[in-house]
Amino acid sequence: LELTKGIRTTSGSLHFKDRVPDEDSVVVERVRKAGAIILGKTNTPEFGHKGTTENLLGDACRNPWNTERTPGGSSGGAAAALAAGLCSLATGSDGGGSIRIPASFCGLYGIKPTQGRVPRYGGAAAPILANQTSQSGPLSRTVRDSALLLQVLAGYDSRDPGSIRDAPPDFLAALRKGVSGLKVGWSSDYGFAPVDPEVVDVCYRAAKVFEELGCSVEETDLVLDAPTEPFKIIFSVNTYAAMGPVVDEFEHELTDYFMDNMRFAKTVTASDYVRAVGYIDRLKAQFADQFQRYDLILSPTMAVPPFPVGDNPTHIAGREVDPFTGFLPFTFPINMNGHTAASIPAGFSSDGLPIGLHIVGRWGDEETVFAASAAFEEARPWADKRPAVS
Repeated sequence: LELTKGIRTTSGSLHFKDRVPDEDSVVVERVRKAGAIILGKTNTPEFGHKGTTENLLGDACRNPWNTERTPGGSSGGAAAALAAGLCSLATGSDGGGSIRIPASFCGLYGIKPTQGRVPRYGGAAAPILANQTSQSGPLSRTVRDSALLLQVLAGYDSRDPGSIRDAPPDFLAALRKGVSGLKVGWSSDYGFAPVDPEVVDVCYRAAKVFEELGCSVEETDLVLDAPTEPFKIIFSVNTYAAMGPVVDEFEHELTDYFMDNMRFAKTVTASDYVRAVGYIDRLKAQFADQFQRYDLILSPTMAVPPFPVGDNPTHIAGREVDPFTGFLPFTFPINMNGHTAASIPAGFSSDGLPIGLHIVGRWGDEETVFAASAAFEEARPWADKRPAVS
């Protein structure tokens, strides 16, 4: 998805299969300036528009822990390459969970920064998109590696007026802060989501590790009021606003799932959109109330373990769910409220598939998320656990 000067950048779309940009996105600019070597580009769903990684350019992206299962998305190719040992670091873009979903499914660490922490300028050739939800960020095998990469990526850029003007914190120093005395809230479902019982069990036991680290951990009273529809409205309409000419002229080159969302976007009225934006304010207020009581909020990252490629769940824990968002109920609300959140390896399912723990921090407080992540990693290390495909 990131424009890379001189390197083919398809955005996972047949329409852009031969595109070679003549400029970099701000993320690529900063990575290059820091001296990193770009090894290549990895797979993504079309325009990053899905929580799994399939498109019309070739075979679906697969999970190194079980190649019949999805690695998640939209940064599924980045996570699969990282988990398989093809690279040491990867960048992802998270507009609804697209860093944290594949981090959870591939047994990696991934953090979505606070909205505006990393500028969203994609290059002059990139579509202008009034996107309130998307942030680029790091994926890695260790917490320290993500802190290092985020230090490179973060910081104001005048080409993105929404980027945070304050100088970024010292993320590496935050790893040494410790967590003793922190108040931690735990939610198994955000008050609305069906979740696989095995996922709840693994993540609850991971959350209790924070008591061993000197934190207090208690059940929250967080109950979100049907966030799925407002998210779908904002996500699809923003995309259509940016991609409308391509959608209208080149439908034959686009995936069914992308076009389904674009057709939905065309049905949304101005009133629908305003109500969806208003829902974001309510969501922010709910989390502001929670963070009056807690320093962090924990939950599962995903509602299910990695599922078979092309077979998004329609039922979870006996309840019907939207196949587009039902398996990621914990990630997209955090894109809507702009907070920072990470997925950290919590354990494995009974059939050996990774399960992630979701750590949400206050707006602007990556430091506490990194401190908690580093403390958990030291208590329950995971970097020595590698998939069969590596």
